[in-house]
Amino acid sequence: MRKLLLVTAAASLVAIGVASSQDATMSFFVTSVGSGKGADLGGPAGADAHCASLAEAAGVTGKTWAAYLSTSTEDARDRIGKGPWFNAKGVKIADDVASLHSDANAITKQTALDEKGEVVNGRGDKPNRHDVLTGSTPDGTKIADQTCGDWTLSGAEGAAMTGHHDRTGLDDSAAAKSWNSSHASRGGCSQEALKSTGGDGLFYCFAVN
Repeated sequence: MRKLLLVTAAASLVAIGVASSQDATMSFFVTSVGSGKGADLGGPAGADAHCASLAEAAGVTGKTWAAYLSTSTEDARDRIGKGPWFNAKGVKIADDVASLHSDANAITKQTALDEKGEVVNGRGDKPNRHDVLTGSTPDGTKIADQTCGDWTLSGAEGAAMTGHHDRTGLDDSAAAKSWNSSHASRGGCSQEALKSTGGDGLFYCFAVN
């Protein structure tokens, strides 16, 4: 019995150590799922809550999460804290806001993982899910009328600027390779409209603290 208790205690300590290690490192991910309602995320607060829920389900607690989304009154770059940020595998994505919005960031299909540490489908995969909602310009500031009503619309009205988490598109242009500002959604803000151009209503989450 004593041996069994010692083994159980040791296993618990290992589990705690793993969880603590993950808590200390993961501070960036692409959502594995969206809201299911297209670009209607319940506004930025709803998107933030979605980030927190996914992170906690993956075993990461004690962090304040913010969705990388611009609105009519707020720039995405001002929502996400100061950095640095790491993915679920401990790979550094960027040191700070300036490097995140420069060629120094390390966002690729292999590093822009979801909260479970899994690669998100990109161009060439079925289904393609590389269009990530941002509503932002390349420098992380807002774009007027491209936030799907500040992330509350899910119909044929409106549009959302998206980025390519896999840094690939139809050509070699800067826009096609942009992680946060590739092209606007077409046909509105519904789940079907987002899927039609290679998206799934996913977005980026950053730990503010």
